[in-house]
Amino acid sequence: MRLLVVEDEARLATALQRGLQAEGFVVDVAADGPSGLDLARHGGYDAMILDVMLPGLSGYRVVRQLRAEEHWLPVLMLSAKDGEYDQADGLDCGADDYLTKPFSYVVLLARLRALLRRGAPQRPAVLTAGELSLDPARRRVTRGDSEVGLTAREYALLEYLMRRAGQVVSKTELLDHVWDAGVETAPNAVEVYVGYLRRKIGRDLLETVRGAGYRLAT
Repeated sequence: MRLLVVEDEARLATALQRGLQAEGFVVDVAADGPSGLDLARHGGYDAMILDVMLPGLSGYRVVRQLRAEEHWLPVLMLSAKDGEYDQADGLDCGADDYLTKPFSYVVLLARLRALLRRGAPQRPAVLTAGELSLDPARRRVTRGDSEVGLTAREYALLEYLMRRAGQVVSKTELLDHVWDAGVETAPNAVEVYVGYLRRKIGRDLLETVRGAGYRLAT
């Protein structure tokens, strides 16, 4: 397994490199954001350990750029910034995990192994389907250059469909995942909200597949 460590604190970077090499990993180190981004793009790594506060380009910008280029390298972010909003920002940028300094090396290894087990499936920070774009962090939906205003239920319905764009999604599946399980829901609730959604995003984007469910165009 090949790992990339992007860390500007030389002693920590060396300690991580030696420790991970002792675990059997092949480890490269970059000391700034631009170098780390270039290596991540072209190095063929299995995962990256990425500091947040880096010279030249922050860790947030590095991972955001990778995701914008549809590069799904698993990223474990390290930072001395331990606030809940700092951690949320890192994850919303596209990082897969976030660990605050000082950290337990045992925990770092365990989280790294978990990332490697999951591999690198596509998991964009911003969802897109045709002209539609949905940003879960900002809860913002646009079609082309126009913002689309949605209620909370309409937003949840669209997000679920966008995560399965191009696939047929049944009414039962939508009820299970978008509506509260403990609340009685009218049998026609899905049809009603699909109608609301079509009026806002465009009827051409959301197809009814007779007898099966709905499909959002890609």
